[in-house]
Amino acid sequence: MGDYLRRFWIPALCSDEIAEPDSPPVRVKILNEELVAFRDTNGDVGLLDNYCPHRRASLFFGRNEECGLRCVYHGWKFDVNGECVDMPSEPSESNFKDKVKIKSYPARDWGGFIWAYMGPVEHQPDLPEVGWAMVPDSHRKVSRRLQENNYVQGIEGGIDSSHVSFLHSGLTPYQRDHPEARPVRRGTMQPTAMIGDSAPRFVVQDTNYGFVYGANRDAENDEYYWRITPFMMPFFTIIPGSIGNPDDLTYSGHGWIPADDENCWMFTYSWNASRPLNKGENHPASDLELEPRTLRATINKDNDYGIDREMQRNVNFTGIANGSVQDAGIQEGMGAICDRTKEHLGTSDSAIINLRRIYLRGAREIMEGGDPFTPEKGSDYRLRSVSLLQDRGISFNDTVPAVINTASVIATERS
Repeated sequence: MGDYLRRFWIPALCSDEIAEPDSPPVRVKILNEELVAFRDTNGDVGLLDNYCPHRRASLFFGRNEECGLRCVYHGWKFDVNGECVDMPSEPSESNFKDKVKIKSYPARDWGGFIWAYMGPVEHQPDLPEVGWAMVPDSHRKVSRRLQENNYVQGIEGGIDSSHVSFLHSGLTPYQRDHPEARPVRRGTMQPTAMIGDSAPRFVVQDTNYGFVYGANRDAENDEYYWRITPFMMPFFTIIPGSIGNPDDLTYSGHGWIPADDENCWMFTYSWNASRPLNKGENHPASDLELEPRTLRATINKDNDYGIDREMQRNVNFTGIANGSVQDAGIQEGMGAICDRTKEHLGTSDSAIINLRRIYLRGAREIMEGGDPFTPEKGSDYRLRSVSLLQDRGISFNDTVPAVINTASVIATERS
């Protein structure tokens, strides 16, 4: 599976983690490789093997100076392309440095993230033109944090639309069992169908960027409430939000990137195509307090995610305050690698089933020497999610092109 993921550009860290030229290097672990990222004197980004090829000392302790990262053990220095540009521990007449190179990966600063390409050079694709990368810095907020579970568990939670009616519900158990006690959400752009119909119907379609899936719930006036979500290969979701003018809405989403088999990085992004973000408008995942060295949330499995049983009885369904922490509790609580042989998937798991099929097909094609599916152009990622009320007579096929692709192009052009 790792060979398949290497055919895509992968977020490795946030741009502001190496914000300035010659700033301290940062440890990065992705696809079970221990790397170090740095921004050189010219502002170019390097992503190198963490271990110096001389005696395997960690370059995290290195000196970032004069367009290169210098190992503090014996002074060997490497540029962003992995070339050894200085070897002061060897005689001046030696050409040994010209024979030594450290593993390096192409790295690009794009949309608030540092992206890495770790695959075969001949298959390097365009950078994905994701929505949050197509707007000014003031129009977006991004973050990353560590999650202690396999990355697929994170992605499957992100594309599971039916859990929203339960895990993230503001209902108490009594209100769930007694509809007459539920709050009437007057003046909101989020319809009561979210809590009144907890068993949405799903439609899934493969696309040129991955797949799109829609979940519809019964609403009033012979309408459906649709939540339509694109899944952009190989990691990225965009969460359907409020109903409204698509050019004015703020969008958020996540990508779960494998650090190793049992841990992943959750990258979060929020953006607005037409204006700067207001304070607090970003996804709450970006506001969590993190342990500075590990980037693990301080509310975690060691303190049971701050669950409050009194809150669970009287305030919300879980007793956990932050929606992103609710997700983490469930995804990590399955174990580092969930035993999927013990699952029983239903109709509401259609998107999850489709994701697994795409992943397995791509991995199989690589093993057989073929070329797996990847989006052809960076512009294939110009997408957004959609929440809308629509007459039940309008099909999913008629809805998707108009509300996802066309509006995303307009939003991009406006930025």
